[in-house]
Amino acid sequence: MKTLRSLLTLLALAFLLLQPLHAAAAGTPVLVLTIDGPIAPAAREYLHRGLRTAEQNGAQAVILQLDTPGGDLGSMQDMVTDIRTSSVPVIVYVTPRGAWAASAGAVITMAGHASAMAPETAIGAASPVSGEGQDLTETMETKVKNQMKAAVAPLVAHRSPEAQELAAAMIEEARAVSSDEALEIGLIDFIADDLDDLLQQLDGFTVETASGPQTLQTAGAQAQTLGMTLIEELLNILTDPNIVFLLLSIGVQAILIEISSPGGWVAGFIGAVCLALAAYGLGILTVNWFGLIFFVIAFVLFIVDVKAATHGGLTAAGIGSFIVGALVLFNSPGTPTFQRVSLPLVILVAVVIGITFAIIVGFSIRTLKARAHMGRESLAGTSGVAVSRFTPDGQVQAAGELWSADPAEGSGKIRKGDRVEIVSVEGLRLKVRKKDR
Repeated sequence: MKTLRSLLTLLALAFLLLQPLHAAAAGTPVLVLTIDGPIAPAAREYLHRGLRTAEQNGAQAVILQLDTPGGDLGSMQDMVTDIRTSSVPVIVYVTPRGAWAASAGAVITMAGHASAMAPETAIGAASPVSGEGQDLTETMETKVKNQMKAAVAPLVAHRSPEAQELAAAMIEEARAVSSDEALEIGLIDFIADDLDDLLQQLDGFTVETASGPQTLQTAGAQAQTLGMTLIEELLNILTDPNIVFLLLSIGVQAILIEISSPGGWVAGFIGAVCLALAAYGLGILTVNWFGLIFFVIAFVLFIVDVKAATHGGLTAAGIGSFIVGALVLFNSPGTPTFQRVSLPLVILVAVVIGITFAIIVGFSIRTLKARAHMGRESLAGTSGVAVSRFTPDGQVQAAGELWSADPAEGSGKIRKGDRVEIVSVEGLRLKVRKKDR
């Protein structure tokens, strides 16, 4: 009996000692990251920083909320490596409703130690394309697809044979499925309505990490959100083709203004900054660099029209070249839909630039035709006062100066004090006629 009491006492003490440990584990925070946009270097750095922060803060898990049309394969590979080598479990959650984990996003979802999707979401279509916006050649396509399938195979090795076949079909056939289909064949672990629902379902779920198996205790866990830094946000914005297109247009125009009117620094500075930011975006996006030739031709035509004053003909040609250049650069066949520039935006910007240069051309033509306002040439057509009698020559006060003058042909007799009109300037003498009062 005494032995039984001692045993019960020990069990009670053990329970009391273990209880605080369980409560501490259950109360350990969960770090929440959100990637809403293309997979690019900014997203890669954000995830890397988030995983490092989770390790430093002792978070029990990282939930990566994902909604992406795909993106850079290099960034995707780095993110997969970060996830698979993380000692903190990473749960990839495709959310909100209507979200899509496409292309690179599908591979990242499969790389998670656990994966979940919100209702009415989709995953798949992971076929690669080249960085120049063209379909891969048959040999290169086979090579890249085989590489991707080999990389994805270990990520789904613990899942059902159907899930493994689907993962291969996403790469080989660009297949995509809904969240319900993905759960049914075991490609994902949960369908969760929101973050709270996901935390409830994850409670007690065991995942295999680089440091071994871990059982999550997420019921009631505090979700801490880690947002992007200002720099990460800026770099993420530069993956928008419309923003890159605007920066490129403004940058080139500002540089041309600086070249045509040297001496100021504002236009040159703005142009350099815009072109630097555009160059970063062009390096990430799938573009056809051949389109830059049409861009250069367009702005050369604009400048020539200003100098040559061809009454807008070259400006119209420049607008056409500008539109073609933008479409070739951003919208070539094979470019993913989410990386294409808006056609209405291209037309609007082209028209605005064309109107701007047309106005400049108009001022240029008007200046060429305008009467001179300085020097001797500006005196023709102006008035003066005779300061002496013309016998036959005389003197005229005009433009604040005293000039020698001769009467023009057909001019009446000019007396001192008469108002005269200057007909022409011949050397240092004026030809004048008497002006009717």
